[in-house]
Amino acid sequence: MNHPGLIIITGLSGSGKSTAIAAFEDAGFYCVDNMPVALLPKFLELPVDQCADIAGLVFGMDLREKDFISKYPNIFQKLEEKGYHLDILFLEANEEVLLRRYSQTRRQHPLTPNKGILQAIRTEKLELEGLRKIAGTIIDTSKTNIHELKASILKFAREKMRGVVMRIQVMSFGFKYGLPQYTDMLMDVRFLANPYFQPELKTLDGETDAVKAFITDQETTTIFLKKYLDLLDYLIPLYEKEGKAYLTIAFGCTGGHHRSVAIARTVFDHLQRMGKPVEIIHRDIDN
Repeated sequence: MNHPGLIIITGLSGSGKSTAIAAFEDAGFYCVDNMPVALLPKFLELPVDQCADIAGLVFGMDLREKDFISKYPNIFQKLEEKGYHLDILFLEANEEVLLRRYSQTRRQHPLTPNKGILQAIRTEKLELEGLRKIAGTIIDTSKTNIHELKASILKFAREKMRGVVMRIQVMSFGFKYGLPQYTDMLMDVRFLANPYFQPELKTLDGETDAVKAFITDQETTTIFLKKYLDLLDYLIPLYEKEGKAYLTIAFGCTGGHHRSVAIARTVFDHLQRMGKPVEIIHRDIDN
């Protein structure tokens, strides 16, 4: 008997698993975090997966469950023998980053009752090494912020979804903070007039009416938007026809605070009026 695929999110504590699960939920997946692995077969007997509006099933599993390491090999094997395909997504980050994240959040590592934080991180890495080896996808979050991680997870999620329409993510960013890790179409809008040099607009961002008006009232902007939106109107149906599950469109300016934000919002509004499933992320607006 063939069963739908299951996505298992696991990896090092502090590597972004909670963000990943939240991203899957945003994409329409049914998610259960900290699922005891021994209960997974029983859970799958429930008719949850038969709901038409559920894109798939996602389970967060890691060393928060004390018996996870000893039990998962046998249970995963039995599920695969029954026809389930387990897609394991493993998140990790380097020691320096994990230490900094724990210092900032002041959360307790699941192994710290008996170990110091650095020793706990190293022990966890060793205990999860076997699971990492069988993971279909490994994501290193050491150099990604929360928005970039969410974008990569959503891209992964769309590839796993069953029979759903293409979703679009519109992103603004600042070139001074680096290029986005995951994007399909990228547009540099630094050719537009910069509100930063207007004293009354410098401290505002591209979501304010004053900044948006300053940018969109420019003739250059008007011509650009007409041509660019015409291009999107032409391309998006072709991407949909090709079966693309997820499309990321990114707009960059110097700091990701004014021009890219205003243009991304304009494009988002246009796509929303077209009835497209679309979301917007301003990656660097708070930098």
